[in-house]
Amino acid sequence: MKLVQFWRPNVGYRVGLVRNENVIDITMPDVGLKSTNDFIENAAAGGLTLTEFVDQVLNAQPRAVYAWGELDTSRDLYTPHLALPLVPPEVWAAGVTYQRSAEFRDSETGETIYERAHHKARPEIFFKGTATRCVGPNQPIGIRRDSQFTAPEPELALVIGHRGEMIAYTIANDVSAWDIERENPLYLPQSKIFRGACALGPSIVTPDEIPDPYDVVIHCQIIREGKVIFQESSSTARLKRTFDELLEYLLCDNPVPGASVLCTGTGILVPPEGALREGDIVEIEIPPIGVLRNPVKQWGERAS
Repeated sequence: MKLVQFWRPNVGYRVGLVRNENVIDITMPDVGLKSTNDFIENAAAGGLTLTEFVDQVLNAQPRAVYAWGELDTSRDLYTPHLALPLVPPEVWAAGVTYQRSAEFRDSETGETIYERAHHKARPEIFFKGTATRCVGPNQPIGIRRDSQFTAPEPELALVIGHRGEMIAYTIANDVSAWDIERENPLYLPQSKIFRGACALGPSIVTPDEIPDPYDVVIHCQIIREGKVIFQESSSTARLKRTFDELLEYLLCDNPVPGASVLCTGTGILVPPEGALREGDIVEIEIPPIGVLRNPVKQWGERAS
């Protein structure tokens, strides 16, 4: 099952079920089902999976239907468009879960802390932000004004249920100011948490849509002035950590709210010459979740 949220002019945000390139409006405000978060919460309260609960709602009444292409467009208050697929109370992220990520960061910093973390039992897990730092499809991701090397980090992300279980997958772009972290690893929060630092979407999909989450191809490209300046693919087959392992450490004496998101790390590393610029377009694709597409925005005047 594949869910999205979208905007309808003069109506507000709606929840949609995606089937065969169509989006079926399953929102039921009169019974408190106004967002994806409401569906997640009500499914948990009823002891149902998200798919089971949506199936019940789908049969309740006739539904409006939209074409996917009609919604997957730039944001405009006067036209329907995709939004964040859910509103995460918290976003967390795991680091150096891929060998290449550890090697790259150590080579950039001249340290060995990332390689050591990669091989230790305890994974690197850090706070990425809240919904106010997140954007959905076709919304701008950001470049900090004090960063010269901001880059995308394409990741498969987990949506966490109210009992701490994984209930869905989505695409995450863990946008990172790498030069700030490279200056000193203690600056990690500043390199990771800022306006437009996390993009999610375009949908969330339930586990049945991805039978083997450790064999998922992730593709990323950066488009500048109509030309592809960077493209690379990776696979979750190269993950060192299991998702259960990451969730176990994240939730250890840490009450993470339901509908929060955990980014699972990246195996795609953009070189310095691919540093993001104002006007770039970043596209991340993970079938069957879709293509997460975001323009890039420079916040303020870049520091020299």
